[in-house]
Amino acid sequence: MDSIYIGGSTKDEKLLLKLANRHGLITGATGTGKTVSLQILAEGFSAEGVPVFCADIKGDLSGLSTAGTEKDFLEKRAADIGFSDSYTYEAFPTAFWDLYGEQGHPVRTTVTEVGPLLLARLLELNDTQEGVLNILFELADDEGLLLLDLKDLRAMLAHVSDRASELSRLYGNVSKSSIGAIQRRLLVLERQGGDNLFGEPALDIRDFMRTAHDGRGVINILAADKLMNSPKLYAVFLLWLLSELFEELPEVGDPEKPKLVFFFDEAHLLFNDAPKALIEKVEQVVRLIRSKGVGVYFVTQNPLDVPDTILAQLGNRVQHALRAFTPRDQKAVRAAAETFRPNPKLDTERVITELGVGEALVSTLEGKGIPSIVERTLVRPPSSRLGPVTQAERRELIQSSAVFGLYERLKDRHSAYEMLEQRAQDELRQEEKQRSKEDRHTQKHGEPRRTRSGFELPDFGRDDRPRQESRRKTTSRRSNRDSVLEAGMKSAARSLGTSLGRALVRGLLGSLKRGF
Repeated sequence: MDSIYIGGSTKDEKLLLKLANRHGLITGATGTGKTVSLQILAEGFSAEGVPVFCADIKGDLSGLSTAGTEKDFLEKRAADIGFSDSYTYEAFPTAFWDLYGEQGHPVRTTVTEVGPLLLARLLELNDTQEGVLNILFELADDEGLLLLDLKDLRAMLAHVSDRASELSRLYGNVSKSSIGAIQRRLLVLERQGGDNLFGEPALDIRDFMRTAHDGRGVINILAADKLMNSPKLYAVFLLWLLSELFEELPEVGDPEKPKLVFFFDEAHLLFNDAPKALIEKVEQVVRLIRSKGVGVYFVTQNPLDVPDTILAQLGNRVQHALRAFTPRDQKAVRAAAETFRPNPKLDTERVITELGVGEALVSTLEGKGIPSIVERTLVRPPSSRLGPVTQAERRELIQSSAVFGLYERLKDRHSAYEMLEQRAQDELRQEEKQRSKEDRHTQKHGEPRRTRSGFELPDFGRDDRPRQESRRKTTSRRSNRDSVLEAGMKSAARSLGTSLGRALVRGLLGSLKRGF
């Protein structure tokens, strides 16, 4: 097949696979059927061999892993749209993931890969604090310090604080008050469970793009019921996934079917209070990731939740009922109606408020990417279970997964925390060595003689009288001092030729490309 069946009305509504990477939007008020629309699209993509990623906010999407059971209202819906002959109950290949490692395989990344832009968004930093965070990342890159988890980040913050005066001259103003504010934000993030996101083994994005032995695409379900208590963490995590996909996947143009379809549920959390720079980056990723063969589908209650610049990129649309109780609701209804290609037989604005549960206005791309005329559609019933799986069923599916055991055990390799700790120990040993040398000299020659201005320095056998040669060296040192910075810059330039230098290339959202 070359399409996914969505539902029926005066005609069958289908989503063409070759245009599915042109992105999409599923909207509607609570309880109108958005989750079922997401479920039947995920089933359709999986059946055609396309891997899927979706966040499970309420737990209902876990039912994709189990065959549905016969129910009268499902059979009636199938009969009403002429789908009875093709309607079957079946389970789909599924992998469960969980940031907290409780309801699925743990999902982790490193601080370095998330990058300063997304991390500043996660920590809700102001411009000044974000500037200090950028300096921290730049220093870590320059000195080859890997930032893998939050203890690495805390160690780097303390290191930057100790060197604040020096770094201010080289990189720009480093305020200790800003460092303190970032440290306090890190404590809040840890209390919200954000430290679970950072660490190793980091997620290999290719594990989200697997197919089952029968050729169907694996549906990756992120348990997000607990994660939703930290909306910023949820939004930043999904944004990081998008940026990883963009960085890792090759250009494929317009394939016959997508390489992966990404459903972004509760999309308003991504854009709420987001700075303009971040929204511009998201728009850029959404626009360009199409050529990587990835389709991004935003799921939200209100079309106004998505900025116009991004809304314009979403060609395939399923609009469930909206309620027009307030002026903002009425504006949302008008905006939704105006985004569809008009149907002379349909008052789109009026119908949006009259749709029943499981009904939707549907418009998909056809032909040369032209939106189809909007149609009122009865959405087909799902083949998988309506509702969540039990904990026992979930546990069995996790343990039988092809990736079980790859991410369950946390690794802690040598990184910035250990490197800086080693430096501190080396400096301490050097101080102790120097102190021991001075103690031995004191034992041999006695205490230094006290003078009016303090202790007289011990005689180490040096002739301190100025000599002509010494004066020449002093003059030479003054001139050489001016070239220290130049020498440092040359050294940094040479380091770019090393493997580490090649690895430290940041991507579109500021994350670090893999390579170390």
